[in-house]
Amino acid sequence: MEAPAFAKLNLTLEVLGRRDDGYHEIRSVLQTIDLADRLEIVPASSLSVECDDASLNGETNLVWRAAAALAERGNTEPRAHIYIHKRIPVAMGLGGGSSDAATALLVLNQLWGLDLTIEDLAQVAGTIGSDVAFFLSGGTALVSGRGERVTPLPPLPPVAVIMVCPKSTVPNKTASVYSTLTPGQYSDGGITRRMTEILMGGHFV
Repeated sequence: MEAPAFAKLNLTLEVLGRRDDGYHEIRSVLQTIDLADRLEIVPASSLSVECDDASLNGETNLVWRAAAALAERGNTEPRAHIYIHKRIPVAMGLGGGSSDAATALLVLNQLWGLDLTIEDLAQVAGTIGSDVAFFLSGGTALVSGRGERVTPLPPLPPVAVIMVCPKSTVPNKTASVYSTLTPGQYSDGGITRRMTEILMGGHFV
């Protein structure tokens, strides 16, 4: 079985404050875009994850964690060979790893005959990463909490975007960035509310 795993853009991203569990409360409008990885998933005697970027092979990949978590939820053995064709630049905030994980959940749910609902899969996704639940449906959506709460929005009209992805990356970028935030940099979520109102009203141009 083959399936695309689409990248995303943050149309807005606001941090409201730090939560008691150590995560940050966010509000963001997300949009999937045409850029996508491609996953090939076939039955196998055990679980294996391979990628054309060798640094992403094996158990450290979110796809492995997704498959293992889904197998545990479905009370089944994690038996599949998953090959990831990478096109989404790594560590650029485009959600490639999370999208790959969500696509794996959707395909393996079918391959293993688990018949779990999207709501069930979202619960599994929440244990893997903050963005994973969004990619189960994709499109245009408001996300909140630490990113696991997803509210669909009217679709964004077709629009061209130009992405500039530098070759250099920051180790543990997300954790590093969030750790430097101060209360003076927190937001009341007003920008995201306004973007949501524009989309709901069909006024995006």
